[in-house]
Amino acid sequence: MVVQLPESAGVLFQGDSITAAGRDPGDDDDLGHGYVRLVADALAVSHPSARVRNRGVSGDRAADLLRRWDLDTLSLRPAVLSVLVGVNDTWRRYDRGETTSPQAYEDTYRELLRQAASQGTRLVLIEPFLIPVHPEQWAWREDLDDRIHVVRRLAKEFDTSLLAADGLLHQAARESGDPHVTTGDGVHLTAEGHAVLARAWLRLVR
Repeated sequence: MVVQLPESAGVLFQGDSITAAGRDPGDDDDLGHGYVRLVADALAVSHPSARVRNRGVSGDRAADLLRRWDLDTLSLRPAVLSVLVGVNDTWRRYDRGETTSPQAYEDTYRELLRQAASQGTRLVLIEPFLIPVHPEQWAWREDLDDRIHVVRRLAKEFDTSLLAADGLLHQAARESGDPHVTTGDGVHLTAEGHAVLARAWLRLVR
C-alpha cells in the first residue's frame, strides 16, 4: 500500500537507535544522520511544506515506546507515522537475558498502533531486521523472525504500509558481497544501509 502524503503533512519517525541515528534528544529539530535525514532531504524537494520529526531513542523496545507514546507521538498528531522497533526486544535476550515474548511484543505494538490510528494517523511499519556479521548472531533469528511476523500481521490488521526491511537489507548485503557494507554490527546501518532503507521508504510514501 502506498501512502499519499499531503503537501503540508507532519511526518514522524519513531523507533530505536536505527531511527535515532545519533540525533540529539535535546534538539527537537535534529533528524540524526540516517535514513530519516535522507527521507527529509528528499521530501524537502517534493513536499517543501511537510515537517519531518525524528523521535527515535537509542535502546528502546516496544514497551519503552509505549511509555513515552503520549508525549513523543500522540501529542504531535502526525499525519504519517513511521515505526521501526523490535530488534532490541531480541537483542536484550542475548546480551542481558531480558526476554520479551512475541505475544507481549505483539500486544504492546498493537496498542501503539491502536492509539495512533484512533487519531486518523496514516501508518508505515518497518520490519525489524538483522544482518548477521558474527556467527552467533544467526541464533538470534529464532527470536527475531517471530517479531517480523508480528509486524506483518499488524500491518494487515491495521491496513498499513509495510516496508519489508529484513529481506531488502539482506539482499543489499548479498549484492555488495560483504554485509559490513550495509551494517557494522548486524543491527546498526552504515551510510549505504541507511540509503537503501530511505529509498524503500520513499517508494511507499508519495
